This record gives sequence, structure tokens and C-alpha cells, in this order.
Amino acid sequence: MIAQEGSVIEFKREYTDDIKKEVVAFANTQGGTIYVGIEDDGTVTGVEQPDAVFLQVVNSVRNSIKPDVTMFTVSSVIQEQGRPIIRIAVQRGTDRPYYISEKGLKPSGVYVRQGSASVPASEDAIRQMIKETDGDRFETARSLNQELTFQYAGGEFEKHGLTFGETQRKTLGLQSPDGLFTNLGLLLSDQCLHTIKIALFEGTDKSVFKDRREFGGSLFKQLADAYAYIDLYNRTNATFSGLERIENRDYPEEAIREALMNALVHREYSYSGSTLINIFDDRIEFVSLGGIVAGLTMGDILLGVSQARNERLAGVFYRLKYIEAYGTGIMKILTAYRTNQCKPDIRSTDNAFMVVLPNRNAIPVSMASYHVSENKQYNMIMDYLARHGTVTRREVEELLQVKQSRAVGIIREMMTAGLLFTENKGRNIRYRRR
Repeated sequence: MIAQEGSVIEFKREYTDDIKKEVVAFANTQGGTIYVGIEDDGTVTGVEQPDAVFLQVVNSVRNSIKPDVTMFTVSSVIQEQGRPIIRIAVQRGTDRPYYISEKGLKPSGVYVRQGSASVPASEDAIRQMIKETDGDRFETARSLNQELTFQYAGGEFEKHGLTFGETQRKTLGLQSPDGLFTNLGLLLSDQCLHTIKIALFEGTDKSVFKDRREFGGSLFKQLADAYAYIDLYNRTNATFSGLERIENRDYPEEAIREALMNALVHREYSYSGSTLINIFDDRIEFVSLGGIVAGLTMGDILLGVSQARNERLAGVFYRLKYIEAYGTGIMKILTAYRTNQCKPDIRSTDNAFMVVLPNRNAIPVSMASYHVSENKQYNMIMDYLARHGTVTRREVEELLQVKQSRAVGIIREMMTAGLLFTENKGRNIRYRRR
């Protein structure tokens, strides 16, 4: 005698396409049994052509539900009150959430059991099932969106002479072995939910906005778009050393590239917030969510020690030669400023990481104040530097028509004020503005 309908028993008078919804709900919850050929009130009516209905059930379970749930279902033809019925026994699956493939990994395709009803699961419930099944690692977990395209990413692979078919996507971790897209796939897809927000400010604080941009799409596209935008404001400053024209951009291209790469590859994507880039007159700030990976310190980072938070994402960037070697990004940023007095500033909190690139051609506040002051000697030296790039003590004497002791005193005053620094050592020292 079969018990009444409830949380683990479902009656169906005849086979319908909705049976797959019941299978999904039982596999996602505590398991249960579906009987085909029984009315809701428990009256046994049986099924005509039980063998044909049995095949319909088996094919529906095999072809319409993802991930593969067949190993957790047992279908059979049994006799009840002398009539043939179909019994579908469903166990709780280990690859939850299960969903109707044509609907996708979303509430309209994922069902759970509530009492005697099968109802759509909430997005929070779906995320929780994914977390329980796939673990806490964001990039390897299944993506909620399974309708992904890779037009931009495919172009990047093609540009580097690499194949980007399903086999390669599985090898790289964009798809699981059963063909489902992972969150890594989502990040590199055209449907990526995370973005980069760039704000351009006037001056050195956030009081006046000049422009705001937000870049979305594949992380590859965000990388290209953000770099191109920053490059628009990476001006070139020209100085002269004799007849030679010397050009120096505000920010080393290598430093911008590595700071961008670091912000994208090493951020914590389980947070929904955007990667932030703030451009000021004297600096650019790159702020990414997620602090230093547990177990490392800022000292370790500055020594070049690296532990990728998103190992598979880093692997993809490495394969495309965006990353030359693991753990070298911060060192490259510091090296790019090796000959400059101004140095990058690298900071970290529990939940954020920031790289600040100083503008190599920015005039410090102290310099600006002196330049508009009434100190004509300082102004004459700064104007000379603007034309020639460097100055010697002897050239200061000739420029200002002063004796050696006074020239030395003026140079020392300007160095103390942060207006000058020495470019070389030895007898013929040359001075350059900051």
C-alpha cells in the first residue's frame, strides 16, 4: 500500500513533461518517489502501454536534466492493485543544484521540494547549493548564467594563435567536465557581471569630477578598454638636454599595465563591487576588492612572493602571455620607477588592495607655491629646467649672476623644499626638478 502524497511522494495520473520538474526537486532536496498511474487522491488507475511510458521517463531524466542525475534515479514498472504503474525513485544528488537544461541554472529551471509541492528555488538557495557542492572557490563554482558567449575572448585566443573550442575551455577551467560553465567562464564571457569603474578628478582630491566611465564585458575587453582610457590621460612631457629632446610620459606604460593586470587577476570576485580606478593630476589609484591572500604579508608581496587567489584565471592570462611569470607584477611596477624620486605606494586592508602610481611629471604642491611666489631666483631656475631638463651649480651661478656659495645655498634650499633632486653623483652633479 502506497502512502499519501507528501514531501517525499508525488502522484501523477499519467506521464507529462512536468515529471522532470519533480525529479529535479527531489534530487535537490531530500529525495523521494514519483508514481505515474495514481490520482492525487491515491486512486490507482494504472498506465496504458507501461513499457513505452517507462522509456519516456528514462529518456526525459537522461536528456532534460543537468548535471546527469541518472545515477541517482531508479525507474521501474510495478504492479499496484493489479494495475501497472511506473515508480521513479530519486535520491538526493551530490552535484546539486540540478536543473531543467532548457531553462538553465536559474529559478525557472531549479526546483526544490516544499511540503507536497515542487517550487522554484530562489537565487540565494541556488547559490547556497552551489557553494555546498563546489566549495568556496569562486572561479571553479558553476555559473548561475549558463547562456554564455565568448566573442571577445575567442578573438583574443585567435590573436595569439590558440584554439578556443569546448575541449580547450574544459582544460582551462571555463567549463566543468560535464560541460557546465564555471564562474571563470563567466568572467571571461561577454556576459561578465563585474566591471571596472574609472573616475577622472580635477586636482588632487575627489571634490570635482571631470569624467566617469564604466567598462564591462569579458575581462579581456575591460583590460583593453581601461588601458586605452588611461592612456588618453598619460601625457608626454618634453625636456631638452642641449639639443636633445627628452620625452617622459606621466606614468610608465609597464607600470599601468601591471597595475591593471594585478587589479583584475588577483581581486576577490565573490564580492559584487567594481574594480575602481581614480585618476588625479598627481597620481592614479587602482583599487581592487580582496586584501592580500591569507598567509602572505605586504613584505612578502614586495619581495615578489605570490599566491594567486584565482589560480585558473592567472593561468589563462599566463597562457595568453599577458602575465610573463607569477609574482613579478609588483616588482615590475617598482622597477618602472627605479630612476624616479617619486615611488609607487602599495597598500592593503583586510578587504581591499590599492596600488598608487605617482605622476612623474607632476609639480608638487610645494613647487607650485614657490613658482607663484615672489622668489624670482627660484622661478628663474624652474624656467631653466623646463627648457633644459637639468641644471648644474655652475649654470645656476651664471643664470642668477651669483657667487658659488650663494648658488650652493639656493640649490640646498630648493632641495629641502622638494623642488630639486640630484640626477647623478660625482664632481659634475646635475639637478632635476621633481
